[in-house]
Amino acid sequence: MRCTWHLRACCVMRERAAPMRVRLLSFLVRARPPLLLGLLFAAVVIATETLVLIPLHGAIREDSRGMIYLVGVLLVSTLCGGRIGLLAVLVSTFAYNYFQLPTFGKLELSTTGEDLQEAAVFMVAALLVNGLAHLARKHAAETSDRRQEADLSADLAHLLLGTDDLQSALGIAARRIARTFQIPWAAIERGTATTNAHRVALPLRTGASTLGTLLVPADLPQPTLQRLRERLLPALASVLGAARERETSREQQAALRRVATLVAKGTTPAEVFKTVVEELGRVLGQYPAGLYRYESNGTVSRMAGTMQLNMAERSFPVQGESLLPLVLRTRAAARIASYDNAKGANAAIACREGIRSGVGVPIVVEGRVWGVAVVVTTQPEPLPIDTEARMADFTDLVATAIANAETRAELTASRARIVAASDEARRRIERDLHDGAQQSLVALGLQLRSVEQTLPAGLGSVRDDLSLAVGSLTGVLHDLQELSRGIHPAILSKGGLGAAVKALARRSPTPVDLALAVERRLPEQVEVGAYYVVSEALTNTAKHAEASLVRVGLETADGRLRILVQDDGIGGASVSRGSGLVGLRDRVATLGGKLEISSPVGHGTALLVEIPIDKA
Repeated sequence: MRCTWHLRACCVMRERAAPMRVRLLSFLVRARPPLLLGLLFAAVVIATETLVLIPLHGAIREDSRGMIYLVGVLLVSTLCGGRIGLLAVLVSTFAYNYFQLPTFGKLELSTTGEDLQEAAVFMVAALLVNGLAHLARKHAAETSDRRQEADLSADLAHLLLGTDDLQSALGIAARRIARTFQIPWAAIERGTATTNAHRVALPLRTGASTLGTLLVPADLPQPTLQRLRERLLPALASVLGAARERETSREQQAALRRVATLVAKGTTPAEVFKTVVEELGRVLGQYPAGLYRYESNGTVSRMAGTMQLNMAERSFPVQGESLLPLVLRTRAAARIASYDNAKGANAAIACREGIRSGVGVPIVVEGRVWGVAVVVTTQPEPLPIDTEARMADFTDLVATAIANAETRAELTASRARIVAASDEARRRIERDLHDGAQQSLVALGLQLRSVEQTLPAGLGSVRDDLSLAVGSLTGVLHDLQELSRGIHPAILSKGGLGAAVKALARRSPTPVDLALAVERRLPEQVEVGAYYVVSEALTNTAKHAEASLVRVGLETADGRLRILVQDDGIGGASVSRGSGLVGLRDRVATLGGKLEISSPVGHGTALLVEIPIDKA
């Protein structure tokens, strides 16, 4: 990740790498000395030329002496500007006529006009030199400006397109602009800003969209403002637009990853809806966003919303001039440019909330329009032209979340129907055994006892055989009762979960430390599921754990039933190995609960189950 200090260092290095001649040229064409210093410099130049030429008066031709004065005019005009250069022309003309033309040391204009002609020719030449120097200085300044502006554009592109912190980079860019244009300060704000008494706001636009604003002091000269508008703003707006697109793309990908993670985890649709509208508003530019579901009665229900789309109303008619009926009718993304003249209840609500325009994208689940995602703005500027395409990425994830949730709901409902049918079958078998086979066995036992009592005294061996048969029949009856209890415990229906768990504890071969904190009857499917959890756990403990004690705890809190079965056995139990725990996990999942097992080898097994009571 590039850091702000690294970008600042890069800018400094680029500045230091500029050729010396470029900086020197920029200094020469821009630095103008104060008036008094310029006059003093011109006087020194002319005096030096005169003092040098006086000893050489007879050795150098007149035109050569004039050339030396013209060089002085060129030097003064170039370094001090045209006004001081013009003064240097006048003074040089006087010095040339006084010291260099005959008669030496005397100002003369002959009657024939020869001296006047020579002086005039010199003055014209000096004026031309002054003018050419002024044009050359102006051209050099323009060239320097262009070069600096090109360097600035390259620096801004490198700075803004190479950062992960655009806000900090904008501050560095503003200081670079102020330094290049030699103004006291500059600032770049994202979004729109207004001009006031202390600053001038120069908008940075690409097309109809305002990307930001360049702020400069209000007292800048008009040529500087014009230069900023014509030469800086187009390039800065282009670079800022590219930087914003890069930042937006990065932010959108991060937001999509966050939403996709929630969808992959099987998060509830309500949580996905809330996250999606928050991410939409954040990624698109802090706009109000909402998700709506189409109902079968011709209305839509708001599933989630932010800012102005989190109003008091939660249900809206699918009619009038609004995005809701438009998206449903066209089955495609739609845009409303203005609600000012729109009609209908939804348009009235939009106007009440200050909504100016909006975009809606359908949420299509398995070929049907399930709902619509809406983003609106309260500003007069319309939403960006790519809003629909960027929203579509989020609506696809919402559709996936809804489809997954519906699939899970259907699977859970199917499991629940299977479990309910199985429990009903168990209950019917237990009732049939109790009312049929058990009663017949009891009657048969009584008949055999009656026969045994009526046998004559001399049939002792027969009596013993009948007694043995009655005992075997009693054993068969007892085994059948145990079997019927395992199929569906009657005590669970009569005494509730607490009584049924106590009966399991009494029959367990392993001693059980029981802690019950269930003071009321729970929904039937919860009690049945909890009973089989405890029953299977105690059976596994007796068969595999080699434990000396097992602790069973049940409590209700926060709308959930918590079951803990923990033993001090050898551990090593695992759901993945295939056992009765697999069936328990499916049964618990059917009830919307979860099952966790901890069974380190040598440290016993702990089974924790949570089942929601309110959903049952």
